[in-house]
Amino acid sequence: MRFAARRDRRALYVAIGATIVLPLAVIALAAARASGPGSGAARGGAPAGGLDGAGHFLLAAAVVLVAAHLGGAALKALGQPRVIGEICAGLLMGPTLLGWLAPGATAWLFPAQARDMMSGLAQLGLVVFMFGVGRELSTMRLRGAAARSVLISQASLFVPFAAGAVIALPLVDGHLGPAGHPLAFVLFVGCALSITAFPVLARILSDIGATKTRTGQLGLFCAAVGDAGSWLLLTAILALSHGAGLGPLAVQALLLAVVVAVCLGPVRLLLARWAEKRDRADGGGGVVAMLVAGVMAAAALTAALGVHQLIGAMLVGLMWPRHHRVAAVAVEGMAGVAKTILLPFFFFGFGLTVNLRDLSWGAGTLLTLVGLLVFAIVSKVAGAGVCARLTGMPWPAALGLGVLLNARGLTELVVIQIGREAGLIDHRMAGLLTLVALVTTVVTSPVLRWMGPRALGEQPQPDSAKETVPAAVGVGEGPGRLDLVVRSDLSDSR
Repeated sequence: MRFAARRDRRALYVAIGATIVLPLAVIALAAARASGPGSGAARGGAPAGGLDGAGHFLLAAAVVLVAAHLGGAALKALGQPRVIGEICAGLLMGPTLLGWLAPGATAWLFPAQARDMMSGLAQLGLVVFMFGVGRELSTMRLRGAAARSVLISQASLFVPFAAGAVIALPLVDGHLGPAGHPLAFVLFVGCALSITAFPVLARILSDIGATKTRTGQLGLFCAAVGDAGSWLLLTAILALSHGAGLGPLAVQALLLAVVVAVCLGPVRLLLARWAEKRDRADGGGGVVAMLVAGVMAAAALTAALGVHQLIGAMLVGLMWPRHHRVAAVAVEGMAGVAKTILLPFFFFGFGLTVNLRDLSWGAGTLLTLVGLLVFAIVSKVAGAGVCARLTGMPWPAALGLGVLLNARGLTELVVIQIGREAGLIDHRMAGLLTLVALVTTVVTSPVLRWMGPRALGEQPQPDSAKETVPAAVGVGEGPGRLDLVVRSDLSDSR
């Protein structure tokens, strides 16, 4: 049986190499040759291969999806979340590697028209991803340890925010973005370093079997609360960069509060009643389409209010019914499409805007990167760890919690992209922050394994926890302790 399994695995690798990797290599070489000097395209003739805009888009989409899958599989084999491999694949397909080795191939595979189409898919993937984050947040419940948990979550947010703002001060002159707003730059770097990627953290805990440990549960809650706070701070920073004073900011905050109250109050009740009727009717047709439309409409609404569109998508996740079969099935289907089909286009688009070769790896750049990494890691681990220790956790578990919250992953990439598009940072700072996000996420699992089981606190409760919705994991520690219910719709690969 074992020999047959190895033989089947070798056959699968041969099939992948012969039918996917080799053809893609041939396509890239042919594209580079066709777009070189003397080619038809260079002489003003028809595009090489005769592909129209739709053909280029379909070919580019196929290349992006295959590269994301192979990158995710490679990093998963190394014990890392798939999202790290997908991020690296997106970077390598941009000017960092492919654009350097074969600029003609990049221009041919990804013309401007195809990039515009893929940008639309990337934006759809992002709003669906933020809907999933909202779903994760809606399932977080506390019993007993609320005060301590909230205090630790705020420490894990504000300590690295302060550290990031301090290190950003000497970097203003060299890395200020086109918006030319020094205060917004300093606050944005602090916000970027304060991020914890909730979905990636859930994936890491699942990989190391620590989802039900006390430290794991507390880490999930702190990441959820910290992410919510970071998005609100980012919204205020963007408003500040657009010249809004205290008056407009107050009006914007009031409008957002009204929208949140309406969404989490009457709208949520109406959705719950609607879901009950759909369950009784045993029909789910059109639910996914309605859900996607609702996510996009909410994103457009918050954008119209001057708040980033991803906040609206997250609000829909917060108010979407949790305890109904039809609603849960709709979420599972949409989450699967988002994580496997749509998000790779965001990684690709991000890779096109970040060229790590432009960092000019001199002493100054290296010193800046080391400083950002040191401030990011020490402030996050110390901020959460010291606060946890002062509130009663033993040192190993407290430091383990800090290491968990140091994973930044996809969420920080989204924040970096927003800051770059808003002109708050230049392309070099975007590249440096990207490396910070990758390094801090990659080191989390190995460091936790090295620290041993004491870093994860108490072991799981007895098997009396019950699932509340499909694809959910119920976790608790009894009365007077932290009690969480954690969904895993997006966390299995993000």
